[in-house]
Amino acid sequence: MPASPSTARAINDRLALRLLQQDGPLTATQLKTLTGLSRPTVADLVERLRSAGLIQVVGESGAVRRGPNAKLYGIVADRAHLAALDVRLGSVSVVVTDLLGTTLAEDSLPIGSDTGTGPAVERAAALLERTARAAGPVPLHSVGIGAPGLIDPATGELRDSSGLPAWHRGLVRELQRRLPATVLVENETNLAAVAEHREGAAHDRETFVLLWLGQGIGAAVMLDGKLRQGASGGAGEIGFLPVPGVSGLPSAVNCEGGFHSLAGSGALCELAAAHGLVDRGAVAEGQEEAAAVDAVRAALEAGEAGEPFLKEVADRLALGSAAVVSVLDPGCVLLAGAVGHAGGAALAARVEERLATMSPLRTEVRAGSLGDGAVLRGALLTARDAAQDALFAPEG
Repeated sequence: MPASPSTARAINDRLALRLLQQDGPLTATQLKTLTGLSRPTVADLVERLRSAGLIQVVGESGAVRRGPNAKLYGIVADRAHLAALDVRLGSVSVVVTDLLGTTLAEDSLPIGSDTGTGPAVERAAALLERTARAAGPVPLHSVGIGAPGLIDPATGELRDSSGLPAWHRGLVRELQRRLPATVLVENETNLAAVAEHREGAAHDRETFVLLWLGQGIGAAVMLDGKLRQGASGGAGEIGFLPVPGVSGLPSAVNCEGGFHSLAGSGALCELAAAHGLVDRGAVAEGQEEAAAVDAVRAALEAGEAGEPFLKEVADRLALGSAAVVSVLDPGCVLLAGAVGHAGGAALAARVEERLATMSPLRTEVRAGSLGDGAVLRGALLTARDAAQDALFAPEG
């Protein structure tokens, strides 16, 4: 059935707003070209959006001929603020932006493993509130949170997981209780995939798998431009993947014996120590990720001397990748997280070469381009989408 006039107006307005957010500021003529709408229709929607306080004149296009079409229209960016949190095992980072993603304030805070659940929740919540105040008096509309663990697809809540701090779940509940904003939580690896797809190394790919290589190890599955969480929110829990080369098998509550034991930061530290790149005894608990990153960088800088270590790392990553590729055939695997970013294109090329000998399915391997900040960026994009859906939905 053809859309009613009010539905058609809402669709046109949303399209124009999305273009202004992504490509703006734009003139009415540019909007006409990009939307394919008629000039009268564009003139009507511009007037509707201005009257609703969603867009405003921000300048002129500089065209020789002056007139209504020379005015540049842009989103009213300070209509609301957005926040994103990257919640790690021992820290939390916060950024607050306007509706266009311009950073207004940011901060981070370490939270030690000896901090109780209540104090940890309060410190993290207070950090967000301080950062939001520093950004200005505009209220928060949406808050995106990236955290390790499973997200229940039915409730959207962070599930209770062994090995993860209790304050993570407590923080989400506390922010939902004390903030008037919409609070959204998603697995950190999934958010990294969203960011790399929208703004990073996978911007030209609608289907790919992202391997997150950090303190832990995980995967995100993007199929046909849509993030796939799985029936229980556990799609991509590749750390539990049984693999050869490790002792034992993983269990329902512990990924030791799975791919995590082969390619997690702790395992890479052990491998680096065997190659003389790391003094394993000097690596404190919780610092394995930084040590693994240093080892990968040192091996790359060492040239031929670093090849044996890099080859073994590539062999391990290719093993997990081959399992994913054989099931999903994504055509592209992205190495992200701190270790993937440190290895860059050089490590990705080695993994691709090794993977080609293990799988008949042609697969490109790339390095993520957003580094450790991909989670925070993905959380912000999620918050921005939520705000746009709510604020930029003109009444029909």
